[in-house]
Amino acid sequence: MLELQSIRLTQGDFTLSADCVIPAGARVAVIGPSGAGKSTLLSVIGGFETPDAGRMLWDGVDLTQALPHERPIAHLFQDNNLFAHMSAAENVGLGIRPNLRLTEAEKARVTDALAAVGLSGLEGRRPAELSGGQQSRVALARVLVQEKPIILLDEPFSALGPAMRGEMIGLAKEVSERLGATMLMVTHDIADVDRFADLVIWIEDGQCQPPRDWGEMKANPPQGLKSYIGT
Repeated sequence: MLELQSIRLTQGDFTLSADCVIPAGARVAVIGPSGAGKSTLLSVIGGFETPDAGRMLWDGVDLTQALPHERPIAHLFQDNNLFAHMSAAENVGLGIRPNLRLTEAEKARVTDALAAVGLSGLEGRRPAELSGGQQSRVALARVLVQEKPIILLDEPFSALGPAMRGEMIGLAKEVSERLGATMLMVTHDIADVDRFADLVIWIEDGQCQPPRDWGEMKANPPQGLKSYIGT
């Protein structure tokens, strides 16, 4: 269980506030208008921003002051963060050991992860030799081998076309189910929410509402969400 207890972060004229509980294993879409604080929320959870007040707990352990690498969290960003001079397998292997000195068992984990995202046989290719969708698959395989209980996705598939984006969201769901992980995804696309989410966190003007069932929220949306989706 992920707990955000009276979190508050001020950056200039902007303040983010969050006070909510996210169940373990949930798939949560984070939505709201541009500039509302969606990516900032993920930065706080990931440890890239330290709140001015409040606490963040995972299974009762206080992670508020923990550095990003000390948190049980894997990240997937829009640019995929792949190293151009490394092969797909090496880019995935970084998720296990930054020095890439992998055991045979760890190399097998890399191969299995690439197979799980549909990249068998492409282990030796570098990012420039892969399509945009294949690069996203490499980044997702790196998330898989990290075996973290929390996964943060900050609009990772927004540069892809609708069909490929839908396919990647399906793969992300498979990864979350395989790991039993809690997964939060920032998106602007309601179709992505439909494909992905059990729960939704609506953010408006820096205020994070507690997660709600997406079906219930669509049936009775807050006014800001009505304006956002045009209904």
